[in-house]
Amino acid sequence: MMQLGFVSAIVPDLSLPEVLTTASQIGYDCIELMCWPVGAAERRYAGVTHVDVDQLDQAAATEIQQWFQRAGVSISGLGYYPNPLAADPLESSQAVEHIRKVIRACCLLDVPQMNTFIGRNPVQSIQDNWPRMLATWQPLVQFAEQCDVRIGIENCPMLFSSDEWPGGKNLAISPAVWRRMFDDIPSDHFGLNYDPSHMIWQHMDELQPMLDFADKLFHVHAKDVSIDRDRLDDVGILATPLQYHTPKLPGKGDIDWARFFVVLAESGYNGPVCVEVEDRDYEESAEMRIVSLQESHNYLRTVLPAP
Repeated sequence: MMQLGFVSAIVPDLSLPEVLTTASQIGYDCIELMCWPVGAAERRYAGVTHVDVDQLDQAAATEIQQWFQRAGVSISGLGYYPNPLAADPLESSQAVEHIRKVIRACCLLDVPQMNTFIGRNPVQSIQDNWPRMLATWQPLVQFAEQCDVRIGIENCPMLFSSDEWPGGKNLAISPAVWRRMFDDIPSDHFGLNYDPSHMIWQHMDELQPMLDFADKLFHVHAKDVSIDRDRLDDVGILATPLQYHTPKLPGKGDIDWARFFVVLAESGYNGPVCVEVEDRDYEESAEMRIVSLQESHNYLRTVLPAP
């Protein structure tokens, strides 16, 4: 049975107990907890810290587990989405070290899943990024295996703004790249955190990959997207993508969620499906962010497969 959850990045001002209360009151089953280093962030939805892995010890982990047990909610995974292949060596090394800390935190919390990005130097081709990707990720996957934690790579190209141009900041953009990743780093602990919205705006099939990579579906994000066809005809596919597409709540964009869940069920997936809110119509206030979670929950409950 799939579990409906949300990504905690949308409620950055809530404490972890308040996030749990929100999830419980709305009726969510699980939460993907953000684990960024404490401090300011340069982009939206980054820098949210609901578990400070730098300070986490067994006593703190046990307390967090008790909070979740009392709320009747589970942790779908720990999330941290930097660029571990950044051109700046310091940025890259800090990201890699923090990924390791998040994996360790999964062990303390008895959470078998962490989610992140592969990363990319955006001014280099996929081929030119590849040797560094292997050198960076082979040790990380080995560490995850030792900790018995699965790593889910989100398929977001991170190609939205001029500073991410021309290649984006995440290599894991397509089935061809995923296939190569998993061939070159074969591991049962290395898979996908799949978000169908990123396939839509890249004009790709969002359904078939769930069948083709069924054994690599570790975690799923529920985010919708609306493509402005008139605008796309005007600016073209080589424009920065936010010029022609807009993230939306599930049910308010171009994804057929009923069909999506039929195919997801056919793949054999029975894990968490976590709402990721990036809809600017709901960002004006803390109250509207809660509304976004309520509306997403209400809609997705109508299309999730029955237990």
